[in-house]
Amino acid sequence: MSANTDRYETAVTRYFEAWNAGGRDTLAKAVAAAWSTDGTYTDPLADVRGHEGIAAVITSVHEQFPGFVFRPLGPVDGHHDTARFGWELVDEADGSAPVAGFDVIVLDGEGRIRSVHGFLDRVPA
Repeated sequence: MSANTDRYETAVTRYFEAWNAGGRDTLAKAVAAAWSTDGTYTDPLADVRGHEGIAAVITSVHEQFPGFVFRPLGPVDGHHDTARFGWELVDEADGSAPVAGFDVIVLDGEGRIRSVHGFLDRVPA
């Protein structure tokens, strides 16, 4: 059960806005809105710190999966500045979702992401 659900929902909404941002300037603004200045992103394929590193990971994913968008899977659950949620990477052309995962985020006092720990549950062969 989540406490202060709006705070977590807002942070996760900003997170998806960053992952789905198009264009360098839009992406930079979305990352700055979602993450704290020294925020981190770690998953099995990446381990970066700061807005530029996070934007580079997002750009790399979009280069590997053009025409795909991230969307949430299920509800956001959170407590004590920490939230978890599922997601999938969806092909806008045919609706397939070859990649899915689960992320845990830790928020700072302003509700921005301090860290992301990502897990991949489904990946292409």
